[in-house]
Amino acid sequence: MGKRRGRPAAQEGGGENGREAARDGRRPGGRGRRATGERAPRRTVAERLEAGEISRDDAVEKTREVVLRILTAAQKSRRELEQSLARKGYPEDVVVQVLDRFGEVGLVDDATYAETIVRTRHAERGLARRGIAAELRRRGIDEDTAVEALDQLDPDDERAAGARLAAKLVTRTRSLDREVRVRRAVGSLARKGYAPGLAFELVKDALAAEGEETDDLGYAED
Repeated sequence: MGKRRGRPAAQEGGGENGREAARDGRRPGGRGRRATGERAPRRTVAERLEAGEISRDDAVEKTREVVLRILTAAQKSRRELEQSLARKGYPEDVVVQVLDRFGEVGLVDDATYAETIVRTRHAERGLARRGIAAELRRRGIDEDTAVEALDQLDPDDERAAGARLAAKLVTRTRSLDREVRVRRAVGSLARKGYAPGLAFELVKDALAAEGEETDDLGYAED
């Protein structure tokens, strides 16, 4: 009796079951995509709490631990922490409870955080009031807290910082045409929050201090 040619249909993954398996990426006979090494997404704390896999106390402790890790790396506003924890899948009501407690003990303090931003951005980067205010808004600091923090900036100090920055900016462009120097320096100051008119005035003064002719320069808004 001769040998049968070919392989049994079951081995070939033939038939309707085999075709369906091929279409959705399963091996014939059964195991799904995990057989290829893919892992199911890790369940979030909110999902595990809802499913009863962990208790509320466990969820609170896990949330507390992640907040401490975040704050150890860098100071954050309450709003930044809320957004970060939401992205990570922590339950909103648990987040509120934990952040309320952190606020009570002073570990989350938007007023102190805002004051720190104002000091560092002004002293280290030369940002003007408007530029710092924009950053405070991006970081979720409410308007009243931001205004109070910005009040520590003296207008004379702001102008002095702008003058120092303008001097550095024009120094870097001595080989260029005067109009190009003015345009670049004014643009840089404006991006740091200085009003266009003040930025032009500071740049004009910096050029004059170098001996550059500036009497014919006039400011015109775009």
